[in-house]
Amino acid sequence: MASEDIVLEGVKAQQVQAALQTQIEAADEQTRATLQELRQLERETRLLARENSALSARLNTQASRQQRMSNALDTLEETRAALPQMEADMTRQLTQWIARDLPFLQDERMARVASTDSEGLESVERIGELLGVWRQELAYGREVDTWRGRLVVESGEREVDFLRIGRIGFYYLTPDGREGGVWLAEEARWQSLDESARREVRNGLRMTNDQRAPALLTLPLSVAIFDPPVNDSAAESGSGGEQ
Repeated sequence: MASEDIVLEGVKAQQVQAALQTQIEAADEQTRATLQELRQLERETRLLARENSALSARLNTQASRQQRMSNALDTLEETRAALPQMEADMTRQLTQWIARDLPFLQDERMARVASTDSEGLESVERIGELLGVWRQELAYGREVDTWRGRLVVESGEREVDFLRIGRIGFYYLTPDGREGGVWLAEEARWQSLDESARREVRNGLRMTNDQRAPALLTLPLSVAIFDPPVNDSAAESGSGGEQ
């Protein structure tokens, strides 16, 4: 009996050891998968950070211009003669900005500029209205927005859901989810999205409408992103890093 007990105990120990080994291997595999996912997320985050930095510089330039104009209003008597030309320049620049920007809500944005040209307003009042329009345009670069609207394409007009991510991404998705596209700013045209990208657009729509928890979206951008040039010394000093 003692021998049988010893044998049974040995078998049990082997089973426990095998179970532990299986758990360890599963944990190792999960860890490797997690590390790979983290590396991918880090690369995507760095890419978006570079684009956000470039856009932030442009927005800061416009904000500084707006501040200078606000300061000019404080010395209205000294600059009154320049106000009509300033008003005309602001109107022209706003119109050009909207025309060259991603084509979202263009009719609404152009109408906002046109509304400042009222016969009942003095130049200083018009400039104040135009500054308000500039503020709204700057705010678009920091917002994520969705809305349902009409999309006009060569094949006709259809109702779609639009998704806008600041000024770097503009997308649409048909209500049935079978068609979607991303606006290519350099080519001024829509490019069709595959099923995976359409699923990401749907996730973005749900997140914006508070129907899904925030998460990282993997989508093509509407604007081109170029990696900064790397000089030889920087390449040599970083040769031991991740590839």
